Amino acid sequence: MANPLSRAVVYLIVPCAFFACHQGDSATDTGLASFNKDSLAAAIKTLSSDAFEGRRPFTPGETKTIDFLVQSYTALGLEPGNGNSYTQDVPMVEISPSAPSSLQFSSPKGAISLQNITDFVCWTERPDTLDVLKGNDVIFAGFGIVAPEYHWNDYAGLDVKGKTVIVMVNDPGFYDSTLFKGHTMTYYGRWTYKYEEAARQGASACLIIHNTAAASYPFSVVQSSNGGVKLHLDTRNNPSYQLTLQGWITEPVAMKLLAAARKDSSLLKLAQHPGFKALPLDLKLSGAVHAKEVYNQSHNVIARITGSKFPNEYVIFSAHWDHLGIGKPDPKGDSIYNGAADNASGTAALLQIAKAFKSLPEKPERTVIFLSVTAEEQGLLGSAWYAQHPVYPLATTVANLNIDVINTYGPTKDVTYSGKGQSDLEDYLAEEIKKNGRYVAPEDHPEAGHYFRSDHFNFARAGVPSLTADGGVDDVTRGIAYGKQKHDEYTAQRYHQPSDEYDANTWNLDGGLQDIEVVYEIGHRLAYGREWPNWKAGSEFKAIREQTAAERK
Repeated sequence: MANPLSRAVVYLIVPCAFFACHQGDSATDTGLASFNKDSLAAAIKTLSSDAFEGRRPFTPGETKTIDFLVQSYTALGLEPGNGNSYTQDVPMVEISPSAPSSLQFSSPKGAISLQNITDFVCWTERPDTLDVLKGNDVIFAGFGIVAPEYHWNDYAGLDVKGKTVIVMVNDPGFYDSTLFKGHTMTYYGRWTYKYEEAARQGASACLIIHNTAAASYPFSVVQSSNGGVKLHLDTRNNPSYQLTLQGWITEPVAMKLLAAARKDSSLLKLAQHPGFKALPLDLKLSGAVHAKEVYNQSHNVIARITGSKFPNEYVIFSAHWDHLGIGKPDPKGDSIYNGAADNASGTAALLQIAKAFKSLPEKPERTVIFLSVTAEEQGLLGSAWYAQHPVYPLATTVANLNIDVINTYGPTKDVTYSGKGQSDLEDYLAEEIKKNGRYVAPEDHPEAGHYFRSDHFNFARAGVPSLTADGGVDDVTRGIAYGKQKHDEYTAQRYHQPSDEYDANTWNLDGGLQDIEVVYEIGHRLAYGREWPNWKAGSEFKAIREQTAAERK
């Protein structure tokens, strides 16, 4: 991809008209007067138009998106955020199956051959054309968790090097509210953690037993998300140990395997209690993933307003610019996954917040960063790359405020967020919305682990207090039932479908703009103050932040 800065300005012919530019007229101006629903809608409409082809990385849609964002930040007068550039290269590898994957188990009771996609889904992140296991020993490792703060270690006394581990999804708190954080999932319950820990333990493969309630989604989601082309970060310049195979098996398949190993479902129940000891199963696994890879670069977009007093302290606003591109046509024949709500809306919200900061008569005291990341839909890859290769030191990054899908159906009395009990940013959110007579509503499904499914999470795992505030459901005029109905309609009819398009006739951005303003006000408080939000006691990220505290002194 050519340098976006070298391209002609195409989308922003009259910048101030597009952004409804506003200049503050007093030192007490909060910047809120610059927020504008029409310019928010205009940016969403552009980013989610068919011309942008669904904004998938490595496509012409990426080129247009990067151009649009660079030109937008330039028009607003923001500085390049990566030296003299508005972009950060994100090297990735596109791995696609060249033939169906295969898994076969052997046991004293005979061979068990599993059907690809129907019985299991597996893949590899290793850039090899063929990854094979032959007669691999199989171990049942409970939840596959090592969590010293919860006195839990499923790998205690266990040598899994070069072996296959089978583990359960979620964490013990899902089954016993006295364990871990009860029904609020910790990162130890997230499927990505299972693979990471198995790799740290030196396993060759890790298979997760799917359970709809514990995973919070049916096996069909696993099938659709992992059965085809996948993007991963290119780690050739910084190689680390990776599993040969990773994937999921259905619960009925797990029961069949346990039976073949002379075990039953009681083993899964035992694993839910403290003191469980992982054990080898009388099984051996042979399997293969045939894959081909293509290396390429995508881009994060970074813009900056340098702080007037504390330029080496950073408040980062983020949103992912990417979506799913062009894919399977829907019943109407539409094959462009426009991603208007997800996440053209969040990307456009960053422009609103940037405009608000630029409207102020006095620059923020801390440096404010606007980070539009790539490949969130592929596994939070753009934010992961930034966290691994930060342009600004994470030790002096005050906080990350992320926006992922805004409210499109009208103002609400409430706002919500995921990951209750994680950081002081939750308290800041409650304080800000209380000023406007609103309230924080509890997360609907804390057991689903939504805190680990958005870009703020990569900042969290690096120790930076992070928050994604979500739109509420308590509609100002029509109540909670209406709000939940609109949420459910979006999930069932538009989420990750070609129908996620901007519609001026049905969208009402008043509520979305209201929520964006709240996020801005939290950032404003941090950018003009001296507070350092902390992790709360019990957060799995608290120790990471404490290790870097000395660097801020």
